[in-house]
Amino acid sequence: MNIVSPLPPAGQHDAGPDTAAAPAGIVAALRPAIVLTVLFTALTGLAFPLAFVGIAKAVFPSQSGGSLVERNGAVVGSALLGQTFTQDKYFQGRPSATSAPDPADSTKTVSAPYNAGNSSGSNAGPTSKTLNERVAADMEKAGAKPVPGDALTTSASGLDPHVSPANADRQVARVAAARGVPEAQVRALVAAHTGGRLLGLIGEPRVDVLALNLALDAAKP
Repeated sequence: MNIVSPLPPAGQHDAGPDTAAAPAGIVAALRPAIVLTVLFTALTGLAFPLAFVGIAKAVFPSQSGGSLVERNGAVVGSALLGQTFTQDKYFQGRPSATSAPDPADSTKTVSAPYNAGNSSGSNAGPTSKTLNERVAADMEKAGAKPVPGDALTTSASGLDPHVSPANADRQVARVAAARGVPEAQVRALVAAHTGGRLLGLIGEPRVDVLALNLALDAAKP
């Protein structure tokens, strides 16, 4: 026997969802999310970085500005970036494999040593003909053997501003002869611009090429 539910009396209906209250509920739920998004964007995207930049400039003014090196009021380089020296009277840094777009063909690149806008290694392997030819040429130019590894190999960044003490030592005779000064004087400057291991443990001894060359110029001739 089927039982049929009686219909509600005329004029009475089941209460449905309150559609008028729905928009107000959505706004109430979204308001905290919007406020927190704006708040943390302002804090972590503006206030926090600006505060750190301000602290860095106050505590480490040179480092925060790029560790720029000045001579007679003019910027001549950065302590963090190597640069090319070709004259015999200057110590030369290690090879650099950085490149730049070819002005004649934007789909190709050309060698641009110490290009800070394109830090990179060569990505060339031991079977690379180009790499082997370049290393062979550098070995021949280096002269007396053995040749320190950093005189033949590029750094991963292509921007290394330092050379090893062994690399600097092999250049002393050339620099001294070009400047007409005793080798002992040049060696003393190399020693003065040689940094040791961090805390006596981390890294390797290194010679700051730019600082050393500037010291040579200051010492005359």
